[in-house]
Amino acid sequence: MAPANTQIIPYSPPPSSSSSKSTHQFTYEVFLSFRGEDTRYGFTDHLYQALISHGIHTFKDDDELERGGVIASDLQKAIEESKIFVIILSPNYANSRWCLDELVEISQRQSLILPIFYHFDPSDVRKQTGSYEQAFVDHEKEADEEKREKIMSAMILPCLESP
Repeated sequence: MAPANTQIIPYSPPPSSSSSKSTHQFTYEVFLSFRGEDTRYGFTDHLYQALISHGIHTFKDDDELERGGVIASDLQKAIEESKIFVIILSPNYANSRWCLDELVEISQRQSLILPIFYHFDPSDVRKQTGSYEQAFVDHEKEADEEKREKIMSAMILPCLESP
């Protein structure tokens, strides 16, 4: 059974040797990555509203994507234009190919990543147990070796510092 609490554990990759990041102007201060069916109308909406009410320009896919726009390119652009990434890892997050592709893209940036473990144990990711076990098995069937490695790296890195 998943724990009832939500854990927030900060993670950031090592600093980049590139100085171009310091002069980059970001459109969004925060980018929220989440599985809609798990958190959109509860936790994520409340977090989004709290950030906005404090003047923090935040990207959340259902509010910021243009209608009729190409979602993949719009999301790619929003990721490139974001400074900080909040990844809301929930029980069904890893079941979504879209979420995992987004996470892989985010993990390749030299940016602050703040994972939130929403209603599940972070060790489920590291140990591939619980709801994440079946998701990883399913993705192994569909993805090539390079893609599987990118997904695993992206999922595990934010969880390394968790209890």
